[in-house]
Amino acid sequence: MAKSTKNEIQLADEIIMNKIYYIRGMKVMLDKDLAEMYNVETKRLKESVKRNIERFPEDFMFELTKEEFENLKSQIATSSWGGQRYLPYVFTEHGVLMLSSVLYSPVAIQANIRIMRVYTKIKEMFSTNKDVLLKLEQIEKQVGSNTENIRTIFQALKQLLNPPQKERNPIGYKLPASPSQKAKKPIKPKK
Repeated sequence: MAKSTKNEIQLADEIIMNKIYYIRGMKVMLDKDLAEMYNVETKRLKESVKRNIERFPEDFMFELTKEEFENLKSQIATSSWGGQRYLPYVFTEHGVLMLSSVLYSPVAIQANIRIMRVYTKIKEMFSTNKDVLLKLEQIEKQVGSNTENIRTIFQALKQLLNPPQKERNPIGYKLPASPSQKAKKPIKPKK
């Protein structure tokens, strides 16, 4: 939970992670969430950014389109958007870092440090997951190249389990021919 004291703010990592969204292929945070963490009004945060707009190129900060904003609202499913008149700004990791040079309050500095640590943890998690995915891909390639060998082995096993049947002579006692079968055969006279 968020606890604030005079010069420091302690935010749980999970709270920060839940406020990081993936938009336009980048991990970003909303202006209103950052303002809340920095203990300033969203309006004041935006004013500070606009006064220093040269510090925030598009890969640091951008304004959401209406479509992106509607999509985000539907994902978050909360009524805390209220009557927002302007589309929100979102800040990438570098944009969040740049905010520390624009907002000078001790609370903003402490919150910024905490956010940067969370971003670092996320990068470490992605790196670990990437290693696992690479290993899985290698295994998949090995199995894929062995598919033909496995198919050949199964065909050989099927042949061993179901060998082709040769026509065999029946074994056992042969019954003498019935009278009807005897009538069909010509009888040879005895000499």
